[in-house]
Amino acid sequence: MNRTALVLGVVSAIGVLVLAMAAAERKSPGRVSSVHNQVADLHGGESCSKCHGGWFGDMRSACSECHADVAAQVADHHGLHGTFAAGLAANCATCHGEHHGDEFRLVNRLAFAQAGVADPQTFDHARIGFVMAGAHLTLECKACHLHADDQLLPEGQKRFLGLSQDCASCHADPHGGRMQFGCATCHGQSTFQERFVVDHDRWLSLNGAHGAVECRQCHAAGAPHALEALRRGAHEQARQCADCHATPHSASFVLGNASAAAVDAKAVCVQCHSLEFPTFQDMRATVTPEQHVHGGFALGAPHDRVACAMCHAPNSSYAQRHPGRQADDCRACHSDPHGGQFDTGPFAATGCVACHDRTRFAPHAFDAAHHARTQLPLDGKHAEIDCSKCHAEPTGDAPRRFQGTPNRCEQCHDDAHEGAFAPVDEALAANPRGRCAECHGTRAFAQLDHERFDHGRWTGFPVDGAHGQIECTDCHARTAQPDALGRRFGRVPTHGEGFRGCVTCHGDPHDGVFDKPGVPSEVEGRRTCQRCHDTASFRALPHGFDHGAFAKWPLQGAHAKLDCAACHEPLAATAGTGRTWGKARGRECADCHHDPHQGQFERLGKTDCFRCHKSTIEFASLSFRHNLDSRFQLGDQHAKVGCAECHKPELIRGSTVARYTPMAMECVSCHGNEAGGAGGRRRRR
Repeated sequence: MNRTALVLGVVSAIGVLVLAMAAAERKSPGRVSSVHNQVADLHGGESCSKCHGGWFGDMRSACSECHADVAAQVADHHGLHGTFAAGLAANCATCHGEHHGDEFRLVNRLAFAQAGVADPQTFDHARIGFVMAGAHLTLECKACHLHADDQLLPEGQKRFLGLSQDCASCHADPHGGRMQFGCATCHGQSTFQERFVVDHDRWLSLNGAHGAVECRQCHAAGAPHALEALRRGAHEQARQCADCHATPHSASFVLGNASAAAVDAKAVCVQCHSLEFPTFQDMRATVTPEQHVHGGFALGAPHDRVACAMCHAPNSSYAQRHPGRQADDCRACHSDPHGGQFDTGPFAATGCVACHDRTRFAPHAFDAAHHARTQLPLDGKHAEIDCSKCHAEPTGDAPRRFQGTPNRCEQCHDDAHEGAFAPVDEALAANPRGRCAECHGTRAFAQLDHERFDHGRWTGFPVDGAHGQIECTDCHARTAQPDALGRRFGRVPTHGEGFRGCVTCHGDPHDGVFDKPGVPSEVEGRRTCQRCHDTASFRALPHGFDHGAFAKWPLQGAHAKLDCAACHEPLAATAGTGRTWGKARGRECADCHHDPHQGQFERLGKTDCFRCHKSTIEFASLSFRHNLDSRFQLGDQHAKVGCAECHKPELIRGSTVARYTPMAMECVSCHGNEAGGAGGRRRRR
């Protein structure tokens, strides 16, 4: 084919095409739909190029000029049109036919069917990125798409496009725009009052009690986690149990279980309390023995077989159910069979486990070592007797008596000494094991500790001096037969009220002179023999002898210079007494001294020496007061006269001595009678 022929062929083809198009323009297949007919440029359907693309355009491009939003969906692959395959998306007429008259609806069931939607009423909005649920599923299309059922779509309006998925585009915003995220973050589509947070489990699962909590309880206004402060997509720090709830558990329980579970202590609650439980006190909460041990109470035998409710009573407060019992606090659950006897004393601090095994109450573990901590250690014969001998079987509901059981010897055993040592010393009575224990052991009553027996302190009679050199049996003679208590050690017969001091056992060499009435019984704390003697030697006088106090004859003046034998004539040793000197000659001056006055001053058979001689220091020293001690007053002249002028020597009782009494008291006795001469008679006084 030459070039000319080729050109002619092309021109011919173009001509035929133009003629065909012109013919088509002139002859439309029918009227366009009413929605297109109301557009000025499309009115009557005579301007075919507006929809068919003119001479060199195409229908898709023509449709896109008016339906830019649809073109954008196709281009961006979103919305319903963006989901179509390329062929369907490129041919609008496949779904939306034209030239079928005014009554024809471009969006109809056929159009939806071509798009893969069998029933427009059940259109799945998830296809266009909006998941409908809840109340939205009960709505008719026109509730949201106002022109969905319009026969003639108003100019400028959209039948389905143009709506926003923002809740606030349809619903009023009760938060006034304070929230920084969409409504769907907290609210579902069933009802606006229903609240939920998408992916809230990332921070906290809203199960159980958490699902019924108002948002503001956790997201209070002004708080760090306030709803207004949250941001969409922000990585909020997940809160843990202890961030909101105070734990009533002990620190050891929380930290121990957290360490065992390898979780943070703030989040360890879920190890026992499921989030699905409505409360922390839900009885479905479980604690394993391994978890229980961290509370300080290991669930070993026999507690491992006890139901939880036996120790943790249901339907009570936490404090009542979990009072913080310790492993050895048996009485927190068990009644005290001893009636509080061990609330005080050496076992009060350790409680039941001081005497009982931790896994059982019987048999007890109270042994001699335990008993040694009481006031009666079990040794000697006490260790051989049965417990019930002292701790008798109780009667009625009374507990067996342990505390307060007699622990002193005299409380259980008869007193072989018949109370002799009962009142003598407070320290002796205060011995926790009793008076007997001061001398006797627990192996046998005859087992004595003589060194501990203080004879003076406990009997009132010190064994010292010569007494300390004799045997006990010298005073306590053994009896031929033991008494009812097996005692053969004799008692001193005169001990007690019959004891009279030394003379009780020893003879009195003084024949009771110092025991007569009028002799002081106490001189410097010494009685009778002890005034002068001690127990070392009877002959020695370590305490001295107070002659005035004991003999009623003070040794003064010349008497104090005399030897005892001057008054007490030496004697041969008196049998049984050891005395070598006799009694005094007497207590009167004349018993030892010659009377120089030959009885002139005798009265009632006794010489009254002390009338003139007041002192024994010097016998010649007179204390005679003539005006007071006689009936003759010495006047001025008489006082100048010497005694011998009046008291002339005379023969009295065969001896010449000065006359003192009787004496003449008349003047004429010495001066004569001047009126009658000097031969007057003298009178004696």
